[in-house]
Amino acid sequence: MTKVSIATWNVNSIRARLNVLLKWLKKKKPDILLLQELKAQEDDIPRTELEDLNYNFITFGQKAYNGVAILSKYPVSDITYNLPNFDQDKQSRYIEGFINIEKKGIRVASIYAPNGNPINSEKYIYKIEWLKKFCNYAEKLLEFEEYTFLGGDFNICPKSLDAADENLLSNDAIYTTDVKNLYKNIINLGYYDSFRSINPDNPGFTYWDYGQSFKNDIGVRIDHFLISPYALDKVDKIYVDKEPRAWEKPSDHTPLVLEIDI
Repeated sequence: MTKVSIATWNVNSIRARLNVLLKWLKKKKPDILLLQELKAQEDDIPRTELEDLNYNFITFGQKAYNGVAILSKYPVSDITYNLPNFDQDKQSRYIEGFINIEKKGIRVASIYAPNGNPINSEKYIYKIEWLKKFCNYAEKLLEFEEYTFLGGDFNICPKSLDAADENLLSNDAIYTTDVKNLYKNIINLGYYDSFRSINPDNPGFTYWDYGQSFKNDIGVRIDHFLISPYALDKVDKIYVDKEPRAWEKPSDHTPLVLEIDI
């Protein structure tokens, strides 16, 4: 068995958060890190600093917005950029790769789902369409019967337990009935919400707005690892690492870390 740590983190601008990111990588040394909201086009992504830490760095950038990436200590192959069933989508929200780990393999994807606010806008319509496409594609991934880990900022707060105060989300696109039902649809395909499966009572917030939200723990759980049924028994533990949220110039998200034995 090989112990492997996989983390996901919306860094809210890889250039603005570079020092925080490097500090965390040097301290925690994850084997694989899925990044979201790079907010940088390919030429502006700081590659050297991350590759110098002996990571393979696979990116899908976009100027000023979105952007996703995979950092891996192991080789990455069979890379997919964007949802294959959503060719007309021009935003960089999905990157997937197959990672070989000592003659075994796992499939990972870094996901940055649309925020969708305000409700009753084109942004919300796009969010619903994107999530439907993602659900359809996620179903196809199960056909491979692989160890699959879909991690990222889903911009979905699944249940009341996942929010400090659900009343604050009454008009928020992360908590509408349609959005929560689409999340349930993905779970019903056979995927497991790995954090909630192992931590049934822990809120597990991963996002706190800037200001006093973190200090007062007014957060939400919108970053997730959805894993295939074949991968569930490989999970040793999963936890939210709040430490970098308290550092200087932090992201408004914090890492979600999954440890597996494969």
